Amino acid sequence: MAELTSPFGTWTFDGQTLRITPGSHRRVHKVRKALGEVAVPLTAIAGISYEPGRKTGRLRVRLKAGADPLSQVAGGHLNDNADPYQLTVEPEQQQAAEYLVDAVRFSPRPADDPETFDHYVLPGPPVPVHVSISEGSVSCDGSRVVIDWGWQAPEAKSKLGRRELNLTTLDGVDWRPMSGLTDGLLRFRVRGLETALPPEADPHCLRLGWGTENELLTVLVAAAVTARLPHPNTPAESAHLEQGRAQADANSLDDVDGILRRLRELGDLHRDGILDDDEFAAAKQALLRRMTG
Repeated sequence: MAELTSPFGTWTFDGQTLRITPGSHRRVHKVRKALGEVAVPLTAIAGISYEPGRKTGRLRVRLKAGADPLSQVAGGHLNDNADPYQLTVEPEQQQAAEYLVDAVRFSPRPADDPETFDHYVLPGPPVPVHVSISEGSVSCDGSRVVIDWGWQAPEAKSKLGRRELNLTTLDGVDWRPMSGLTDGLLRFRVRGLETALPPEADPHCLRLGWGTENELLTVLVAAAVTARLPHPNTPAESAHLEQGRAQADANSLDDVDGILRRLRELGDLHRDGILDDDEFAAAKQALLRRMTG
């Protein structure tokens, strides 16, 4: 058994599983606290390292592609403090950190140890997960996403009211945090809606414009949804069958009433100046093409 314990977290390796538990220190990021303990099987680990620094070192574990829904949706954009797969190491803990690294590196692996995965071996964040930010609140209960607009949401979004999306109607999730002066976003891609609306006009998208810990918490909502969608490396025939099942459950999005409702929403966005003439025309034509088959 190899273990490193600090106020920032505890990492324990028993030869098969690396167990990562967030610490109680006030500087532990909200993302790590909300995610809770993570059990990473050895087969999901691509590499582990200890990086010494001037004052503190850093322990990092790198996961294999496709093993973890959180890593999949974050795409490397979580900062060091929010990343659950990193740990600050005090100078007196360097020896323990190096011992843990060696224990993981030299543990025997199965002969069929995969390089990548076509299914998630980590479950993702526990549900329900709920986050409130300035533009609104968003939650996932394991079967649907709910968006309620807040005080900073554009009027066009607020007028549309609460959005409820069954996970079977989604093709994917896009997430990125604020970077410099560029807003981040959390966007839910609804199957069949090919309109590329800007974030301020998309009723299925929340803008992340402050870079706060609460805004970074939205990655947990994105990961909870991603964990329940078809894996990106799923064989094509299996993905097709799964998509067909999901499509059968999503008839409400494909009927004429749903398309007409979406057209009314686009008209509101155009009238309120959120969409210009060209954007409105393109979005309208895409929906009309769906109506005519």
